[in-house]
Amino acid sequence: MSPTPPARRLRLGLPRRVFSQVLLMQLAIAAGVAVLATGLFLAPLGDQLDDQAMRRALAIAQTTAEQSRIAEDLRRTPPSPDGPVQREAERIRETTGAEYIVVMDRRGVRWSHTDPRRIGGHVSTDPGQALAGQEVMEIDDGTLGRSARGKVPLRDENGEIIGAVSVGIAYDSVRARLIQAIPGLLAYAGGALAVGALAAWLISRRVHRQTRDLAFSDIAALLAEREAMLHGIREGVVALDRAGRIRLLNDEAQRLLDLGDEAVGRSPDEALGEGRTADVLAGRVTGTDLLTVRGRRVLVANRMPTDDGGAVATLRDRTELEQLGRELDSTRGLIDALRAQDHEHANRMHTLLGLLELEMYDEAVEFVGEVVGDHRATAEQVTEKIRDPLLAALLVGKATVAAERGVSLKVSDGTRLPDRLIDPRGLVTVVGNLVDNALDAVAGTPHARVEVELRAEGRTAVLVVRDTGPGIAPEQRELIFTEGWSTKQAPAHRQRGIGLSLVRRLAERQGGSATVGEAPGGGAEFTVVLPEALTDTGPQPALTAAAGPQATEEESR
Repeated sequence: MSPTPPARRLRLGLPRRVFSQVLLMQLAIAAGVAVLATGLFLAPLGDQLDDQAMRRALAIAQTTAEQSRIAEDLRRTPPSPDGPVQREAERIRETTGAEYIVVMDRRGVRWSHTDPRRIGGHVSTDPGQALAGQEVMEIDDGTLGRSARGKVPLRDENGEIIGAVSVGIAYDSVRARLIQAIPGLLAYAGGALAVGALAAWLISRRVHRQTRDLAFSDIAALLAEREAMLHGIREGVVALDRAGRIRLLNDEAQRLLDLGDEAVGRSPDEALGEGRTADVLAGRVTGTDLLTVRGRRVLVANRMPTDDGGAVATLRDRTELEQLGRELDSTRGLIDALRAQDHEHANRMHTLLGLLELEMYDEAVEFVGEVVGDHRATAEQVTEKIRDPLLAALLVGKATVAAERGVSLKVSDGTRLPDRLIDPRGLVTVVGNLVDNALDAVAGTPHARVEVELRAEGRTAVLVVRDTGPGIAPEQRELIFTEGWSTKQAPAHRQRGIGLSLVRRLAERQGGSATVGEAPGGGAEFTVVLPEALTDTGPQPALTAAAGPQATEEESR
């Protein structure tokens, strides 16, 4: 036989489901409020009924004392069970429903009473206040039990106090009225409790749908995991509410967007300013893997709407990847140029070998001189006009790449740039991007030509790149500086539409500008102005790297 399964222990305590917990708490609150309201209503109700009974007794006593016949009979007749005072007092008692009406003289002797046997005896409570001319209301015990009493002085026609009138209302009637009020009050309380229970159930159902039947412990765990995940991942997360305001920024998003906690509660336009990044976060630009530039960073953004009308945007930093992609493009270009030069060098060596074998020594010397002279002339042309070694080296390399692509890359006669650049690497980026774009535009066209002009105007550097390509249509001259916009197909390793945007941002960050127009002979002409790009005028050092072999020969003379 199978062993008997262990008995399950009964678990006591609150249920784990949020729906049940919220319902129980709201029912407890509604019941507590109903009980409290009922108690708060009943507590003053007893005092109110006591006051009403005492005032009623006092009113009957006042009415009785105003009967002039009672004062006259009190003077003329002795106290007796069938005397005129007794008969009048009983008539008023029966008419008003009072428990008793006692008329007494100044000695406190009764002249009327519900029990005729007590007539002629002294009253059981002190009538001193009433006999002193005061009206009294009280709850007290007497010969007929506990009652609500009213006592007033009895005066003759001259206003002299000759006795007092005491009227009692049975306290049992007061308690009976209180008990009679309880069922109705409980009915109202029960109705209010039922309405509260229904409202609690409806609210709990809504909470059940919104929390998806999770326990409070599960919700707390999810929140803790959410905080750890948002602040631990290396991807920026920006959450927006249905009004388009930022409600959450994780640490990586704050770093990528250069924002702080003060951005929470503001719209993207207010936090970031106008631009493509704000347009992407606000949903005005749609799509997947949208490129945008924020400061020096190239970001890839994706935006996903949420069920509550808001949205969540994720941001990835592609700055290093874009730089690697550009370096890869440059490396490929150099490799292609070196491969072509290798073939050309082999052809030249074969030619030189043939001239030597044919013992045509003069022709061989002339051939070597022409080859070396062409390369030396190109390097000298660049270094004589551009004194910064990084820029000079860049343009010499670009000239070699351009020659292999069938493009003539020239440095204009107006180029004069001293070696006083504050940020030569930034200008290298600008020149490299514009020259690469110009080479792509003219490659494969007849008489392809690219011209670069670099000049210094005080501390301002001005760069002009002209090409003989198809040019830029007037309606597209601003669009080409927008992040992600390009007319060329993107390579596999990176996306297009970043270079010109970085050029303009670099220029604007230095207070300059980047524009495009039409070149004099057709094609495009890009102009970049960089104020404060050079240091103050000073003595220029000799550029030994630019002099090359020629400088060595001159020094040896």
